[in-house]
Amino acid sequence: MWFIPILFVVLLISGTAFAYLMGAVSVLTFVAVGKAQFLSILPQRIFAQLDVFAFMAMPMFILTAEIMGRAGVTRRLIDFAMSIVGRFRGGLGHVNILTSVFFAGISGSAIADSAALSRTFVPEMKARGYDPYYAGAITAASSMIGPIIPPSIIMIIYGGLTGTSVAALFIAGVVPGMLLAAALMLLNAGIAIVKKHPGGKSDDLPRFWPSFLHAAPALCLPLVILGSLVFGLATPTEGSAIAVLVALLAGQFYTGLTWRMIFDAVEATARMTGTIFIILAAISVLGYLAGQLGWSQALADWVESFGMTGTRYFFFLVAIFLIAGMFMDTPVALTLLVPLFVPQALEQGISPIHLGIVLCFNLCIGLITPPLGKCLVVVSALTSLNYWRLAWATLPFIVVQVLLLLALVYWPAISLTLPRLFELSIN
Repeated sequence: MWFIPILFVVLLISGTAFAYLMGAVSVLTFVAVGKAQFLSILPQRIFAQLDVFAFMAMPMFILTAEIMGRAGVTRRLIDFAMSIVGRFRGGLGHVNILTSVFFAGISGSAIADSAALSRTFVPEMKARGYDPYYAGAITAASSMIGPIIPPSIIMIIYGGLTGTSVAALFIAGVVPGMLLAAALMLLNAGIAIVKKHPGGKSDDLPRFWPSFLHAAPALCLPLVILGSLVFGLATPTEGSAIAVLVALLAGQFYTGLTWRMIFDAVEATARMTGTIFIILAAISVLGYLAGQLGWSQALADWVESFGMTGTRYFFFLVAIFLIAGMFMDTPVALTLLVPLFVPQALEQGISPIHLGIVLCFNLCIGLITPPLGKCLVVVSALTSLNYWRLAWATLPFIVVQVLLLLALVYWPAISLTLPRLFELSIN
């Protein structure tokens, strides 16, 4: 048994992919603890973990984002955002944040958002007199809006793991996502005054109505997705298929999609979907092992021994997920930690919708928090900015996001008002 932790560390240091690492170590642990006979039903367990209806929506939403990305939608969204808020002091910072809001309704991924916008905004803001590290920091921080405003890949994963309504999660993410955008804009406005950031000039700004008409097909996408869910016209999976159709029509409107572009989008979707699903398969092996060894019950007893219930346990979860987000990929942390910690929270009466929004928001903060901070890595790599100086510049935005996270914990109504309004189940 002693050699397994050593093997884990060696494989981790060697750079072995996490899915292979976790799967191999879990299988070896089965053998080491004398439970090798249970490996015979392991394929069935893996298939059961992946055979979740909600997961079917994931590749379609990824494909939607890939098609829209190749259709050149970014420039249209930037022009529209510029026509709205570009005239204010620190206008390009506001445009950066507002474009992330628009982009969130298309991609559902913070990594895609930061990659698409960093090449455009950081050079443009630098040319207009902004500090390049501030430009990179606000780009990375605003990209976190992507997984909060629907559609969201990590919400689909959470819903599949816990059996929670993905439609209710999507609706519940709207208000927290908009509050995050508003908080970032307020911070940007304050910093703009202190540092005397430039404001847009009226003759430099795109006209509102032409830019709106050009952006309208892209802006219709989140409305179509949410509208179909709110009014019960489609399930999230059916809504994702409708989103692909709308993306194809919008792509034809913008650039005229070619078969090559569509093939590349499908290929990229297959790669990303395969990556996520192999992680889910590996974590299912670990979850099976945890069940055989009684880890979940041991964890529940340990939590009970410390008297952590209700809000105290919620804050314990926040701390665990916040730390995990600093070191692990968001899908990995979600699939690894949710089966271990979430059942105890649900037993204590915490709404799975409220819990899902808080935990997804929590892990997304890790995307801009060292030492991993994948959005920081993307922005740093694409703009040639020093990673640690960029991380330091992002600190004020992290503080604001943590404060909003605490507000989400204290006031469940922030997450639950819209699902209740549309009579969606929150339990």
